[in-house]
Amino acid sequence: MDDFSELEAELKQLRPRQMSPELATRIETALARELAATPTAGVLPQARKFQVNWFALGAGITAAAAFILLARANVDRAPHPQQAAVASNTASPRASVTGPTPGGFVPDGLTRVVYHTRDEGRVFPRTASGPSRRVRSRARETLQWREPITGASLRVCYPTDEVELIPISSQ
Repeated sequence: MDDFSELEAELKQLRPRQMSPELATRIETALARELAATPTAGVLPQARKFQVNWFALGAGITAAAAFILLARANVDRAPHPQQAAVASNTASPRASVTGPTPGGFVPDGLTRVVYHTRDEGRVFPRTASGPSRRVRSRARETLQWREPITGASLRVCYPTDEVELIPISSQ
């Protein structure tokens, strides 16, 4: 602590030197000089003129036309019939049984729930005449049977994976 108090006392005693008369005259002459005498005085940057970048404009119009053509190919396609009905429950026609047979189950219904449909894009299959769109659907089907005498029921669920090729019309 002693060393710092001595250093502070010495710093407090320091005073700036007086400016020399030569420095004062040089500053006065530099300030008195006209603005035109300096090399950058009066020079203004020129205003830029508007110029069309034809390459960028052409590339943008080409990209927009390609996007419209590709979007039109998706619009022309008819909607997938399974996308409209996500779940369906159909009762199977009852088997015509003259009398209940012991241990005989009768079909009672079928439920199909589509839980994921994905458009996988354009494909060019070797067997087809032109390009097609591949649509993959994943679903769960549930089959139900009922035993008429006891009322017992049996339910079987299994997943399905269906791939459908939809032809693309290029009109």
